[in-house]
Amino acid sequence: MRRSTWKKRKSIIMGMICLLLFVQEAPYVSADGKTDAYHYSFWGDAVPSPAAYEATTIITGKKLNTTPMKEPSDMHVTANQHVFVLDSGNGRIIEMDRNFKLVRTIDSFKQEGKEDHFKNPQGLYVTEKGHLLVADSDNHRVVHLDEQGKLVKIVSEPKSDLLKADFQFKPIRIVMDKGERIYVMAEGVFDGFMEFSADGTFSSFIGANRVQVDPVEYLWKRFATREQRSQMVMFTPTEFTNLDMDEEGFIYATSGDRGKDPVKKLNAQGTDILRREGYQTPQGDLLYTQEAGPSRLIDVDVGDSDMYSVLDSSKGRIFTYNGDGYLLHIYGGIGNRLGQFNTPVALERAGDRMLVLDKALGEITVFQTTEYGRTLHEAVRSYYNGDEDQSSVLFAQAAEMNANLEYAYAGIGKALLRQKEYAESAKYFKRSMEPKGYSKAFLLYRKELMREHFSWMMSGIFLAVAAIVTVIIVRRQKRRTTNAGIK
Repeated sequence: MRRSTWKKRKSIIMGMICLLLFVQEAPYVSADGKTDAYHYSFWGDAVPSPAAYEATTIITGKKLNTTPMKEPSDMHVTANQHVFVLDSGNGRIIEMDRNFKLVRTIDSFKQEGKEDHFKNPQGLYVTEKGHLLVADSDNHRVVHLDEQGKLVKIVSEPKSDLLKADFQFKPIRIVMDKGERIYVMAEGVFDGFMEFSADGTFSSFIGANRVQVDPVEYLWKRFATREQRSQMVMFTPTEFTNLDMDEEGFIYATSGDRGKDPVKKLNAQGTDILRREGYQTPQGDLLYTQEAGPSRLIDVDVGDSDMYSVLDSSKGRIFTYNGDGYLLHIYGGIGNRLGQFNTPVALERAGDRMLVLDKALGEITVFQTTEYGRTLHEAVRSYYNGDEDQSSVLFAQAAEMNANLEYAYAGIGKALLRQKEYAESAKYFKRSMEPKGYSKAFLLYRKELMREHFSWMMSGIFLAVAAIVTVIIVRRQKRRTTNAGIK
């Protein structure tokens, strides 16, 4: 009897241990890979959240009445919401209108009277004028076409003292600023992005990642022999995985490895100026299993009002942040259902829609914002544009839809702070666990109290001092009178 009881207890204990291990290995709200939305709290815990986007349709070559896309690698959406897809396996560019109807395909261009073709192109960028820039990777060149698809120039094999003698130019991603300077992410280049002038001349590198040094490995190298050091991995900077450019010409870039800052915003000097004032640094998922590893960010898309989204290729998640670095929402995933991907490689914003390109499946998943997503985005836009009244109302609405969105309370606090409602602002900052905002609001509130009550406080202090002085004088007079009577 005792033996059977012990067996039961043993099985219960083992079951509890297995359950604890399972919980530790599956920290996500959606542990089964479904597209259930979640969010990260101030404490870094995964908490439920309403969906900010929902998948509505899938675009394939068949739907466009053309041949299937073969390993597409990049896409770009213009201001008029025309979608350009780089169909790398077929060596062509597909253009669609805002309703995803085929406009044209570009698979060749004329160079010196002869027809030329792309060879495994990997990067695409479309300028405000409609010019196309293609990172023609296996041809080791950048091809610049005008809006009609006619050749403007070719950038190939740059020459400079900054480059090694055996350097082989293989562009992977590309952007162009308003001054027609070209920035190229090239394979095997660890010095940052390659900058080319308007005429295609290589000028410099910009925004190199810092070397990530493992202290233990560094210490081991100090004591290792020359033969042992030669077999160790060199300390080299991390390569970038993608880049995008905002309306002001700042470059947003992602790094594949989970370094200190996997997302950067680079100015003209290559200095990282990304604001990281949120609860956690923009980096994708905070929680992950040892087997799956951390997020690998492979693309970034910059929207309006300083909002930007990054794509995690390992888990298929899209993370959106505001300009201060606060996480707004998460969606997507790896799987076979609508809204999930096999091999996501690129994302682009088209108005209220988000497009995600799947390389393996050769298709584009179209996401549409939900009411929650639209409300939150409009709140961020209103605050960015200085409309404090509207932003506080919208943030309050977003908080009603998602009680776990602590950032909404911080948004209300910031809006009230701009309106000089310091006491109310401090309350919302306290609720949002925002110490910097709370300290600032409380300090301003204290100064405001001092200004409002300074006159009567000083009057009170003056009267109190006068009363004390009067009492002291009266007591001294009494003592003198008493001493004189005694004598």
